[in-house]
Amino acid sequence: MTQIKDQGILRETSCSEELFAIRDSLEILGGKWKLLILIYLKNRQDKLVHFKMMERGIQGISTKMLSKELKELEINELVTRTIQDTRPITVTYALTDYGKSVILVIEALVQWGFDHRMMIKKTR
Repeated sequence: MTQIKDQGILRETSCSEELFAIRDSLEILGGKWKLLILIYLKNRQDKLVHFKMMERGIQGISTKMLSKELKELEINELVTRTIQDTRPITVTYALTDYGKSVILVIEALVQWGFDHRMMIKKTR
């Protein structure tokens, strides 16, 4: 059981509530690319991030997949898409304040990934 804040009140969760919550989290953040896109944007918070820049910086992602994933992240209010009034038109992306709330989760996953890799190297 986990304690959560529900409408300002701290309470215990049930197993089924935890299962629903993790399913929701995985639905929004799951897949091969979404966390990588969020990490990419997190590491460039002080810069304008263009679509092509992301496409080149996230190795292996196709144009179609990047576009699809960015749209889903935008629908879930984790990413903003801004059209710049330039010639040619420039589109930039950034984490929203709500998107920044995922950073602690991402950093925990990154640390776990490093730790896991080291553990596997030691055992082989």
